[in-house]
Amino acid sequence: MQVSVHEAKAKFSELLATVESGGEVVVARHKKPVARMVPAAGPKVARIGGLAGRPFQMGRGFDAASANEVFADDFGVGKA
Repeated sequence: MQVSVHEAKAKFSELLATVESGGEVVVARHKKPVARMVPAAGPKVARIGGLAGRPFQMGRGFDAASANEVFADDFGVGKA
């Protein structure tokens, strides 16, 4: 969406709502774009180790009964 400087001043709150919902607003002076309003980047979530920057998903069957028995045997704990 492109708006004039005058319109941006008059409707600033509405334009912010547009940007907050993921939109983009271009402010123009004499129909020439001079500024762009985009959503601010959210806070970065720090991830460490081998998963840094990559999504993590548990594998299939990670909570299967057979897997529990294997872990119980490996770590010397009673079976559930």
